[in-house]
Amino acid sequence: MSSPLRPNMDSANRGAGGRNLGKRGRDEDDVPTSGYASSPAAAIIPSSPPAYHLDRADDDDDDIVDDFIADIDDADEMVEDEDGIDLFADNFERDYEAREDDQYGGDDIDDEGDHEELDASTRRQLEERLNRRDRELARRRRMPAAFLQDEEEEDGLDLTNQPRRRRHRYDEEPDEDMMDNIMEEELTLEALQDVKATSVVEWVALPQVQRTIAREFKSFLTEYTDDNGSSVYGNRVRTLGEINAESLEVSYDHLGTSKAILAYFLANAPSEMLKIFDEVAMEVTLLHYPDYQKIHSEIHVRISDLPTQYTLRELRQSHLNSLIRVSGVVTRRSGVFPQLKYVKFDCSKCKTTLGPFMQESNVEVKISYCQSCQSRGPFTVNSDKTLYRNFQKLTLQESPGTVPAGRLPRHREVILLWDLIDSAKPGEEIEVTGVYRNNYDAKLNNRNGFPVFATILEANHVVKLHDQLAGFRLTEEDEQKIRALSRDPQIVDKIIGSMAPSIYGHTDIKTAVALSLFGGVSKVGQGKHKIRGDINVLLLGDPGTAKSQVLKYVEKTAHRAVFATGQGASAVGLTASVRKDPLTSEWTLEGGALVLADRGTCLIDEFDKMNDADRTSIHEAMEQQTISISKAGIVTTLQARCGIVAAANPNGGRYNSTLPFSQNVDLTEPILSRFDILCVVRDTVEPEEDERLARFVVASHGRSHPAAANGEEDTEGERMEVERDGPKQEGEIPQELLRKYILYSRERCRPKLYQMDEDKVARLFADMRRESLATGAFPITVRHLEAIMRIAEAFSRMRLSEYASARDIDRAIAVAVDSFVGAQKLSCRKALARSFAKYTLARPGKGVPVGVTA
Repeated sequence: MSSPLRPNMDSANRGAGGRNLGKRGRDEDDVPTSGYASSPAAAIIPSSPPAYHLDRADDDDDDIVDDFIADIDDADEMVEDEDGIDLFADNFERDYEAREDDQYGGDDIDDEGDHEELDASTRRQLEERLNRRDRELARRRRMPAAFLQDEEEEDGLDLTNQPRRRRHRYDEEPDEDMMDNIMEEELTLEALQDVKATSVVEWVALPQVQRTIAREFKSFLTEYTDDNGSSVYGNRVRTLGEINAESLEVSYDHLGTSKAILAYFLANAPSEMLKIFDEVAMEVTLLHYPDYQKIHSEIHVRISDLPTQYTLRELRQSHLNSLIRVSGVVTRRSGVFPQLKYVKFDCSKCKTTLGPFMQESNVEVKISYCQSCQSRGPFTVNSDKTLYRNFQKLTLQESPGTVPAGRLPRHREVILLWDLIDSAKPGEEIEVTGVYRNNYDAKLNNRNGFPVFATILEANHVVKLHDQLAGFRLTEEDEQKIRALSRDPQIVDKIIGSMAPSIYGHTDIKTAVALSLFGGVSKVGQGKHKIRGDINVLLLGDPGTAKSQVLKYVEKTAHRAVFATGQGASAVGLTASVRKDPLTSEWTLEGGALVLADRGTCLIDEFDKMNDADRTSIHEAMEQQTISISKAGIVTTLQARCGIVAAANPNGGRYNSTLPFSQNVDLTEPILSRFDILCVVRDTVEPEEDERLARFVVASHGRSHPAAANGEEDTEGERMEVERDGPKQEGEIPQELLRKYILYSRERCRPKLYQMDEDKVARLFADMRRESLATGAFPITVRHLEAIMRIAEAFSRMRLSEYASARDIDRAIAVAVDSFVGAQKLSCRKALARSFAKYTLARPGKGVPVGVTA
């Protein structure tokens, strides 16, 4: 028997170990002890050692060790006693005493130091490390004490308390070392720039690099400020939450200025970088709106202001898997389809749900066997637990102005995801920033006979180029200029004089074009009958009178304009067509010129060359401003709210003044009545006027010469011509300001008719109806009466006035009378002008011949 004060470890291990191997095996829940615990006496030893406090002195620990060893000695003696076991030995009653709660000191607890808040990834790593430590300690408790390596042994301490002491020392290991090891996995900004991989994609895929990128991008979103010191993206995140959006627009210029290495990585590895950016954007959003993840599961970062822009013709294999910016016109748009984002499968044999699996855009997810029952399927998609995203495909074609001469326009497929759905429609010119990818196309391989890949553009950011305010933005300075310009008493004459400044004369045509650009106000009647506000204009005249040039000027001045020709346009080309979509094999609608020009202007040249059937198809669009379709099972109505400016040549090539208007052109009365203003342009021989016209043309060519545009000095003769023709250009409004003025007026001004002389308008309408019946030029209908109201509202819009005054009514009457009288034959034109002079006495510029500038 060993001494209770200093036990003999060798003898104890030999004696107890032999009995243990012969009688019973160890239980998993047994507390690891020394060789004493392995003896048969373990059955009567308490299930757990007596509790002791961590803050007791060393002498208390020695007393507990001595008492516990004495208990073991007593137990060995009782085993040898054949009479039984005394359950009330000297020290056994201590097992039934209530143990005191453990008391821990607070000396080593640091609650006052400043510690950085852990991000989500670092916290997960710490938790995984702590879990591994707990599993290791649990494994050590199940192992016999003899298999544990003694790191440190103290004198007088046996193996009974060793596991507890080892765990106690592990718990007291400083956490600073653990944090240092984890923080060392993140890189500094300088180390991030030193790419230590074969490519940027592989470098960005490293975990420590991703954590560093996330840290730097988060600091960019939270710390980037403008010139006034306000947080740029803090305001954008707040706006994002107010409108419940899921896209955060980030400027590439801002990112390149603040974090140049992130901008470099983004351009070369956009797929990996955008995933990190999206996660960080959600974290920043949750700082402002903690419950925002319940509204949207993801926030998508949209990159704008990419510095380099390519054409579709310039894209090559070097641009694959990189971020690019291109522009073009949308020619086709598919429907919206649900695309798999995270897919889960159900095993048909064991009914286990497998997944989720990440669905990439170019790789189909396939599983070979079930991880639960090891069967090879079949597997069905679990539609309830699968996460979908919106998917749409656009066809982007080169803009007409960017196609080289003699070449066909090229096109690319554009993929729209998430909230970019329906961000553009056919006919709109857009600018797309996205990732240029390749995918396998079996049809393309069969056609070429060798392996090739089709290319697509996965859009990240879409902006319209020529949609209302997208072409240019109105600043406060622009609005001040526009307001100051509208207070000019001669603003109407200045606007008319600024129309097509490179065309000499033709004041009546310029007036009609200006009225069409400004337009009237559309109204809805009591019976939900819509009254159009757009003004339709027909230009009819001799060849060489700048009709087509006027149309081209309107195309460049109007905020939205679509140009078409009568010979090259059919009925479906002007209205709408039905065709089978090659992607889904479904019948889809494609809008024509009138549909694409919605809320703008449609320009039709060579209007007289159109077929009668094609011309009849636009009757509904010109008056009701809708296009009804009933083909291939599709019954719908498209909007065509646009003004029409058409140009036509008379029969025989030249206008015959001895014949009425209806006999000079092959147009039916229904379509003539839909034009509000008819402008007849005659090429008459007048020596003085022809000389002025020649001087104007020569001076215009001199001013438009490239040498003059580059700032070189004009010749003396050219300067004399410019000085001579200078007064005609006095007060001209710059074209860019004029465009903004027109758009501002259409968007902000909706004038009302106020104190109109109804009797005067009624008498005029009655007189025009009577004279039209007598002369037979063309019929006057109620549409012409409505045209006077629209023209008056357009004149009011030129002044940015909220009410159409009597002066605007007089101007509208003068335009209507000039249009009516100018369309009459020569024999009765002068008589009609005298009879209608009483209605045009207040007309500004009276006495100036039509087609001649003042």
